[in-house]
Amino acid sequence: MTINSQYDTAPTFHVSVLTCVSSDKNEDWLHPVLEIFRPRPEVVVAKKSRLYLVPTVFDDEFDPDFAPVATSAENLPELNEWCYNFTRNVLEILAGRRSPQQLIKSFHHRIYTELLNKSGSQKEVGRIRKIHISQPLDGICETTVTVRFGNRLRALTFRFEGVDNRWLCTALMLL
Repeated sequence: MTINSQYDTAPTFHVSVLTCVSSDKNEDWLHPVLEIFRPRPEVVVAKKSRLYLVPTVFDDEFDPDFAPVATSAENLPELNEWCYNFTRNVLEILAGRRSPQQLIKSFHHRIYTELLNKSGSQKEVGRIRKIHISQPLDGICETTVTVRFGNRLRALTFRFEGVDNRWLCTALMLL
């Protein structure tokens, strides 16, 4: 118990709330002395995407020295233009207006033989309406193209894989 009544009451504390006057985060650090204490910004290291592609071989056997080598999309031709030109060429082959031999390097040999069987199966060259491109993994492109043949609307699907520094068509289907 104290004799002084001043010490009998509990102390009261006042809380001061500081609000930022400016929206600029760097404004508080403009003083030259404070510059050495400025927190360093976090360095974000861009991770290079890993290549998970194992080229489609369709049960073909290769000598390990001559086996297909997966290629990253960074080292391949630009995808939008490639898909458009490839689609136009395939539509001309299906209409019998272009020789399939012109695209032999762009196809896996099994898919190429399927294209030879379908060559000339359409009466007219289809008109490209829309191209939808997706890349599920680095070095793989899956493309769906809507094509108009006269009054009929059909879909043309492709799968491209980056193999040996080029896009290689490993699936082709006209629905």
